[in-house]
Amino acid sequence: MEEGFGEAGARLKPINTETEEPMMSEKELKEMMELEDYVHFRAELVEISPQSFDIDELREILDDMIRSKVAMENDMRDSFAELGEVEQTKLLDSLGQSGYKDRDWWYRMLMDGPRHRDRPTF
Repeated sequence: MEEGFGEAGARLKPINTETEEPMMSEKELKEMMELEDYVHFRAELVEISPQSFDIDELREILDDMIRSKVAMENDMRDSFAELGEVEQTKLLDSLGQSGYKDRDWWYRMLMDGPRHRDRPTF
């Protein structure tokens, strides 16, 4: 986990509170991250040489990007939901100060609306 997120960041991996075991295995997490990397690699190829892809391939790449991002966000929301209220607040504050997005965006992504969604947060 990124430095600066403290205890709350260290617990971002989903934990089954009955057994204190991670809900997502290291292997599953690694596979998800590899898929995300692969999807972005394909998107970069499209940027370099868009004429090399037909419309069906472009649509497949876009769909894969959306599915990958949604899976990552859904997992983040599952992990976040396992934190206590104080940890959630601290993590939201830290994420809001990170400079990537503001606290309101992180709140909308992690807390506002259903936990599992079909589309990524914009």
